Amino acid sequence: MSKELLLSKAKEARKRAYVPYSTFHVGAALQTKNGNIYLGCNIENAAYPVTCCAERVAIFKAISEGETEFVEMAVVADTERPVPPCGSCRQVMSEFFAQTMTVHISNLQGEVKTMSVEQLLPFSFSSQDLSDRDGKVSE
Repeated sequence: MSKELLLSKAKEARKRAYVPYSTFHVGAALQTKNGNIYLGCNIENAAYPVTCCAERVAIFKAISEGETEFVEMAVVADTERPVPPCGSCRQVMSEFFAQTMTVHISNLQGEVKTMSVEQLLPFSFSSQDLSDRDGKVSE
């Protein structure tokens, strides 16, 4: 799938955002190795900490459907610069995506910045950090 088509799908997904508090619509489109596309939009809640970003919605939808191999993602919002994913989304991307996977971030003016997961979150916390432990609590 072309970058432009994936960005178009993300832009379409942002129209479904549930954002009564911030009115900040974000859309995401995630392509899997199987060629499937999973869309996500941000979903807010009056209890702000339980809000979920568009990127995580798309990732969790794909994972819940058994998808585990991903090709690229696009994220779109109405921002001055291409919309940067939040820290929580970057950590979730780092968990499920290869460090070299492409993420296209964009705004409604069509500015696009393409980055790898590693560029979005260098030196991320990973499963290797947990597996290197000896099972004992450090003092």
